[in-house]
Amino acid sequence: MQKLIVEPQLFNLFPDAQLGVLILDGLDNSVNQAQLPHYQALLDEATQAAGQFITVDPFRDNPVVASWREVYKAFKTKKGARSSIESMLKRVSQERQFSPINPIVDLYNCISLTYGVPVGGEDLDKVAGDLRLGIAAGGEDFRPLGADEDEPALPGEVIYYDQVGANVRCWNWRETQRTMLVEETKRTALVVEAAYADQQAQVQKAVYAMQDLFEQELHVKGRIAVLTRDNPEVQV
Repeated sequence: MQKLIVEPQLFNLFPDAQLGVLILDGLDNSVNQAQLPHYQALLDEATQAAGQFITVDPFRDNPVVASWREVYKAFKTKKGARSSIESMLKRVSQERQFSPINPIVDLYNCISLTYGVPVGGEDLDKVAGDLRLGIAAGGEDFRPLGADEDEPALPGEVIYYDQVGANVRCWNWRETQRTMLVEETKRTALVVEAAYADQQAQVQKAVYAMQDLFEQELHVKGRIAVLTRDNPEVQV
């Protein structure tokens, strides 16, 4: 059976790492043009909420941003790579609007913005075998959205990967085209990520809020798992 597994090497770097996982099946992720104003309103509301995480200048000194920058100093990264939540908060600070993409992505982006946490997910039907979060050996195949050539993972990089290659590089920086969430996606594992103990409470709030949001908006009751050093895997 297919699993999501956090490997021991990740916990060697980050003993208090925690993943809040929402497992969803039977999704209808098709884009309904009539619903776009509704999703835009949800994203706008979440963008307003994200303002609570941008309270000091310079931008890098905001606690959420500073915390994830410290995380990225602990492993090999591609030059210029930033956490997904930093990238989103940067857009908020620049007063840039988030536009609807598809329901799954829109809803998890709302959670990421509202709670100031990294959130991501993969199409489980496109993942080859188990999905793992661990440390790259280097050279794992990876082709990001919009690229024409592979950009393989670096040795020592934190990545999600499967039997084919890397699914997400630099923990939550960028995902591959191969397993990205699209309109045809029926099954996914969405993850909310913490590296440090002081991030854990926010992760747990966010994953339960995400469960409620998906039940409300897409009428699917997801299953939650919290992965830690003592409980590092879940069947998906």
